[in-house]
Amino acid sequence: MSDDTNPALGEAWFPSAWGAGDQRGNGNLQGPDKVKAAIGLIRTGETVSLGFPYSTAMPLSPGRTFGLKLPGGPTGGPEGRRSRTVWNDDFIATEIGQIGTHMDGLGHVGHQFGGCGHCQTLLYNGNRLADIWTPYGLKRLGIEQAPIFFTRGVLLDVQGLFGAPLDPGFEITPDHLLACLEREGLDPAAWLEPGDVVLIRTGHGSRFHAEAATWYDGAPGLGLAAAEFLSALRPSVVGADNFAVDVMPPVDPEMVLPCHQHLIMRHGIHLHEGMNLDPLAEKRRFTFAYVFAPTPIVGATGSPGTPFAVL
Repeated sequence: MSDDTNPALGEAWFPSAWGAGDQRGNGNLQGPDKVKAAIGLIRTGETVSLGFPYSTAMPLSPGRTFGLKLPGGPTGGPEGRRSRTVWNDDFIATEIGQIGTHMDGLGHVGHQFGGCGHCQTLLYNGNRLADIWTPYGLKRLGIEQAPIFFTRGVLLDVQGLFGAPLDPGFEITPDHLLACLEREGLDPAAWLEPGDVVLIRTGHGSRFHAEAATWYDGAPGLGLAAAEFLSALRPSVVGADNFAVDVMPPVDPEMVLPCHQHLIMRHGIHLHEGMNLDPLAEKRRFTFAYVFAPTPIVGATGSPGTPFAVL
């Protein structure tokens, strides 16, 4: 246990409610019953992408890279005297789990206490970074441990509540989320079931292309109180159209990414960041089937890919 006070974690935050050996967190709430409940929400069968395309023009956090090359033109061939078959391959160099639209795994964020170094850093379920870190991936808590998410999703449209994209640094509170429930006609006493997914539209996604160069300078997002409000309802995933789910810069400069720590470390909730929620909001469908299969890269801290809603 940490030897200092961190309000994002509190006391006795591990072992997890799922057991000391757990690597899946609230992903354990996924299963056939959640799939069947989500299917029951499907009316038209229309699919809506909740992610942005990956390209060299997308915003990149300082120090991260994304590059795509096609080796050769074509890469291989021709093969076959008559078919003369050729093919193209791709070479991609990037922080594959932590760019663009992506999911944070349970090994992504930690808390360092006492002195410096890996030996003083804890991750989800009290895992010591020194015990599981290698330069070639985590030995525990890799994204391959995450389930396939096929469950009920709920969109809380805070941008819609205010009628415009929120400014960077705007802290979303529980009162804002409750106001969204009222505006969307959702029962505040029964709007979320354990294992559901909550997606927060802040309006920062509207800046993804238009303000790519400054997208990571700051963003509206959840404050710790809002994260606590959501974690009590036991979602499997909390997502947002900003880059951190958290408000940035932080409300308290001594508490950086407290929602990350609270949701991932204390509660085993995966985060979905950099989402494109505008098309879903335009449909005014606030409950839907949410589907995402993390790419099972063994030892990775996160996953790219396209989450989508089925309406």
